[in-house]
Amino acid sequence: QVQLVESGGGLVQAGGSLRLSCAASGRTFSTYAMGWFRQAPGKEREFVGAISWSGTNTYYADSVKGRFTISRDNAKNTVYLQMNSLNPEDTAVYYCAAGLLYYSGSYYYKQAAPYDYWGQGTQVTVSS
Repeated sequence: QVQLVESGGGLVQAGGSLRLSCAASGRTFSTYAMGWFRQAPGKEREFVGAISWSGTNTYYADSVKGRFTISRDNAKNTVYLQMNSLNPEDTAVYYCAAGLLYYSGSYYYKQAAPYDYWGQGTQVTVSS
């Protein structure tokens, strides 16, 4: 069982930055791939970024590539999402997720279904 708690969301002006954190419980954090997803009002949940269990591989949605960076600290049981150059289209509730993914390639990391555990979400609002 893994419990995930996101933090770091808030209100920021366009062009600004935020860093989201996701703290995980449990001693097996380092065996889980971690993903970030987001859901805007009236829209489906979408993939943002993911990082493999070892931190070796990272994957991003095209809409955030070059602006967002995902990283993890297995010693702290925490995964981060650094978000730069934010724009109003980034406004959403951001969720972190954990899953036992050991695939090569990005396909499964970008799908919600393979992730077994989800946090409660943190709101990010970008004003224009």
